Amino acid sequence: MTTVRTLRKPLRSFALLAALPLAIGASLVTAPTPATAAVAAVGTITGLGGKCVDVASGSSANGAAVQLYDCNGSAAQQWDVASDGSIRALGKCLDVKDNSTTNGAQLQLWTCTGTANQKWSVSAARDIVNTQADKCLDVTGNSSANGTRLQIWTCTGTANQKWTAPSGGGGNPAPSGPMAVAPYIYNGWGSPPNPTTVMNATGVKWFTLAFVLSNGYCNPQWDGGRPLTGGVDQQTINTVRGAGGDVIPSFGGWSGNKLESSCSSAGELAAAYQKVINAYGLKAIDIDIEAAAYDSPTVQQRTVDALKTIKANNPGIKVYVTFGTGQNGPDTSLINRAAAAGLTVDSWTIMPFNFGGTGQNMGTLTTRAAEGLKNAVKNAYGYSDDQTYRSIGISSMNGITDNNETVTVADFRTILAYAQQHHLARLTFWSVNRDRPCTGGGADTCSGVSQQAWDFTRVFAQYAG
Repeated sequence: MTTVRTLRKPLRSFALLAALPLAIGASLVTAPTPATAAVAAVGTITGLGGKCVDVASGSSANGAAVQLYDCNGSAAQQWDVASDGSIRALGKCLDVKDNSTTNGAQLQLWTCTGTANQKWSVSAARDIVNTQADKCLDVTGNSSANGTRLQIWTCTGTANQKWTAPSGGGGNPAPSGPMAVAPYIYNGWGSPPNPTTVMNATGVKWFTLAFVLSNGYCNPQWDGGRPLTGGVDQQTINTVRGAGGDVIPSFGGWSGNKLESSCSSAGELAAAYQKVINAYGLKAIDIDIEAAAYDSPTVQQRTVDALKTIKANNPGIKVYVTFGTGQNGPDTSLINRAAAAGLTVDSWTIMPFNFGGTGQNMGTLTTRAAEGLKNAVKNAYGYSDDQTYRSIGISSMNGITDNNETVTVADFRTILAYAQQHHLARLTFWSVNRDRPCTGGGADTCSGVSQQAWDFTRVFAQYAG
């Protein structure tokens, strides 16, 4: 089959596109749930000025206002953060009035219905996000006065959107940092963001750091020219680790000299991988095999054999393999070659973009391609459906792709829901460099769609595996 693979290169400027807001309001439909749900944690939710989220007058009537008030230990301030994503007090649910997703929509208490306007995610960055609107629990007017109404608003990271909730999180709590969610960050171009800024704003703890290439020989360097240690890339790793996170170096990508091609044997290639693993004490690596490297059966086999050595010599290390796909799934040659050689990897990850999706719903196309990947891996390894889903992943691209497809925040929510349903091994995207609104810069610095900074990262940061 013919497979279209990603370019992952700087795009044209999106300055004009940035002036044309795109509609990204599609929401996920959630089936109703029973009036009771398993409770993950119980207690007060405190925010601005050290005050508590409170039900006005302690009323359990539908429509009772939810407000900020001095903490007093009453039942009106005891919130159950439930396993189904609801947040409950006085036997009813925290609800966005009129099922609205607009800024300023007020919060109220209402009979629990299981609908999307009653679903919340508590992040490690201390945001409480309504998953339908993808907006944050917010104190109106940034006022800490008693009786100030609570609302939803675009997440900004300001103090009036920061909360201390009972531990345990919502239905999709952002964990302390799953390796599965590690968006790509690249120091080669695109005004790389400070990773701690992204971590603090979203709760994400892991990054995939691109790309380790060949310097023309079987010797690993960042982008094939920056030193393996002691340069800007090590500074990035030190910064992330200093903030409690970690990185997954990615070998390969679309362009440049690939170690997989430059090294003449599987033993040499394994030694090159090992050099990077040893330099940073890695817990995981990503092999992004594309273009001529993917198309060569010799290079495919060399890569498979080298990864078998890495798995044998580094117990516990996770190995992700990332490659392109068509709309109905990927070419299966590498998967079949690995299965025949006895190599198991921790995630076969497809890149479902730059594959002819212009004008189509990229969330739907992504899940279709992922089903094709699932079938390919299941057929090659003989896994059950559940085993297979837990062995595959998705690496999307945020905003306007190289081939002028449009991947919106709403598409990311569709992809997140699919990952949550099937417990995928990996959920990532290219790249945090682009997870910003365009302000006149090139496409390597922004997404080209209407968004706030880090909107795409916030969606995937909700994934807990």
